[in-house]
Amino acid sequence: MLGDVPSFDRGDISFIVVAGAMVFLMIPGLAFLYSGLARRKSALSLIWAVFASNAVVIFQWYFWGYTLAFSPTATNGFIGNLKHFGLMNVMAQPSPGSPLIPELVYSFFQMEFACVTAAILMGGIAERGRVLPAMAFIFLWMTLVYCPLACWAWAINGWGFKWGVLDFAGGGPVEIGSGVGGLAYSWVLGRRQEKELLNFRPHNVSMVGLGTSLLWFGWIGFNGGSAFGANLRAVVAVWNTMIAASFGGMVWCLLDYRIERRWTMVGFCSGTIAGLVAATPSSGYIHLWSSVVVGILAGGLCNFATKIKFLVRVDDALDLFAEHAIGGIIGLLLNGFFASGNIIALDDVNVGFKGGWVDHNWKQLYIQFAYICATCAYTFVVTALIAKFVDLVPGLHLRNTPEAEKLGMDEIEIGEFASDYIEIRRDFTDGAAPFDSTDGKREFFHPHVAAGDRHGHVEVDFHPRHSSSQGESDDINASQHLEPISEKPVA
Repeated sequence: MLGDVPSFDRGDISFIVVAGAMVFLMIPGLAFLYSGLARRKSALSLIWAVFASNAVVIFQWYFWGYTLAFSPTATNGFIGNLKHFGLMNVMAQPSPGSPLIPELVYSFFQMEFACVTAAILMGGIAERGRVLPAMAFIFLWMTLVYCPLACWAWAINGWGFKWGVLDFAGGGPVEIGSGVGGLAYSWVLGRRQEKELLNFRPHNVSMVGLGTSLLWFGWIGFNGGSAFGANLRAVVAVWNTMIAASFGGMVWCLLDYRIERRWTMVGFCSGTIAGLVAATPSSGYIHLWSSVVVGILAGGLCNFATKIKFLVRVDDALDLFAEHAIGGIIGLLLNGFFASGNIIALDDVNVGFKGGWVDHNWKQLYIQFAYICATCAYTFVVTALIAKFVDLVPGLHLRNTPEAEKLGMDEIEIGEFASDYIEIRRDFTDGAAPFDSTDGKREFFHPHVAAGDRHGHVEVDFHPRHSSSQGESDDINASQHLEPISEKPVA
């Protein structure tokens, strides 16, 4: 001790600060990922929403988010009080999460978790949501959904923490919160127009790969830093993260190959993220061999879970539920089987804890299952209510008009474009059309493929029906004199 200020290991503090900075890098990672998965005409709006939500959450966390999630004097087990409003008296005292680091460092690290959760949730607005109402929504959502979920799992008086729930880095608050919350937001927002679902596929797969690599890098800090010190438990968490991600990517890719006979990059990235998600609640509890099982199950089950949105008719455009909610549930459930007290004790702080079935702690699976049910139900209901409330506020209706959806969110909402170039029209079908297919009746068709056919496309060859003697003046109307002469679907 030095006066009234506790003495902390500077290596632990440095490790958590760097880990928090790595988590921040997940924000641009998500922005790149989302923009690559969306159509080009709505790509920048998703980047804007991710970055703007980050700013909103930083303010919310400073204002009252941290105290609502982690104030140690709140005893109701559900949500914190306002003792640390505006980060008052948050400085050098040991953190509520670990005595290894000061509370000010802990509050910064947990803020980055909140920022990433909100950024994931912003995928729910894809291609039809307005960005300003989404910012109002995310402030309320952080206050009424994320803060209670974080309190349940991690606050010293949270009901889940006191009951013995094993949630290392956020299977409940982060993954179920964003995944189930994204499903509820998409449900309230409504489906995109059916013609907008035709020929839908990622517009920039390179951006998807770049975003995934940044997420993977940030996830090392996300999970490793959740040991709250430069210790062996943090290294185990990093190893488990790497193993689960790699197996998740391979399994998803193989499952896609069995149908399409292509080694899809989007599939590999999707499986990698599924493995990372499942490692989030489990990486600090389980032996390395267990992460092989975590990765395989995450890659396989999350792949199949992408079909759920078609069954429930909810337009979860970026598969937030399949990737994040299902992946988080897998990781939480497997803690009931594979969590080990020996791994938990590697931080030299949490000594004497029991794990799951490998420690003959049979009731842990029931605890994990009940926690999953509570977080899923609470998140869906409250998220839907918040979204409905915001939508009813004059000027804050969540969804854009059908005309705006056709033009794209970038032109209507942002006024800039992720990848702009000289063109006649912005939509793919507009750029290749119109085609006069009715002998002068001016009724048009577009060469779409079936909705959901990510890789199929139609090759169309054109030739001018009439030659022009007016030179460049006729180029503007050239599209009116084109007709399709062959359509060859790619196998």
